[in-house]
Amino acid sequence: MTDTNFFERVYDIVRQIPHGKVTSYGAIAKALGAARSARMVGWAMNASHTLEDVPAHRVVNRNGLLTGKMHFDGTNLMQQLLENEGIVVLDNQIVDFKKHFWQPETAVE
Repeated sequence: MTDTNFFERVYDIVRQIPHGKVTSYGAIAKALGAARSARMVGWAMNASHTLEDVPAHRVVNRNGLLTGKMHFDGTNLMQQLLENEGIVVLDNQIVDFKKHFWQPETAVE
């Protein structure tokens, strides 16, 4: 499996995250059948910023922290995008994370 193929599979899942919901790097990795590849999902998200149809702001760490926020233009763009979808963020963490969490379907291969 090439990195490009893995990245495209990550983007396919991220495009499915509903408005007002978030998921984690690890949940995406698990859905792809690569549970130990959360960091690789993070690399894919970092490489996605030229893809306007990939809502990268909806991917956070397993505790709801906006760990990828430094990869967005502006200081608080990731937070602003989430807040525009009705998600409250306090100190770089999603408030009521479980309520907003979206679990991607696990791939059946």
